[in-house]
Amino acid sequence: MEMNNSLIRAGQSRAAGPRHSILDLAPLELECLSVLWPMGEGTVRDIHRVLAASRPRAYTTVMTIMDRLEQKGIVARRKVGKAFRYQARLSAEEARLKAVEKIVEGFFDGSPAALAAHLSSLGGIAPEFRVPAPAAVDAPAAPVAELQTQNLDETLL
Repeated sequence: MEMNNSLIRAGQSRAAGPRHSILDLAPLELECLSVLWPMGEGTVRDIHRVLAASRPRAYTTVMTIMDRLEQKGIVARRKVGKAFRYQARLSAEEARLKAVEKIVEGFFDGSPAALAAHLSSLGGIAPEFRVPAPAAVDAPAAPVAELQTQNLDETLL
């Protein structure tokens, strides 16, 4: 019986209020929020429909995620007919700011200047996240045979 009480207490303390950071959200929770933000407010059915376009998920999964977000204080819900309508308690911009603040606190000792210096040293974006620049339109493309010959010549030298 004591074990059950400790499990109940642990569960209660975890769901007792909003999390401290948007970074603490699970990926699917953040996906649901990303769908909800442009809508302003929506039902589980609305959110499920949008999510299903990219990756099918069970309706009940989305319903559970939205219920968890409400328990955490991330979204508010109100009953409309038989359904709940959900609305985010913070905007996407506020979420981004909180996420950046968490990164600054956790990785850069609270110094935004240190984050800026880090990003500057990377050219703004880490190499693994950079998108290659498109080829210049004015630059003539070398024929494949010419490139192969050039590579062969360089190998022989």
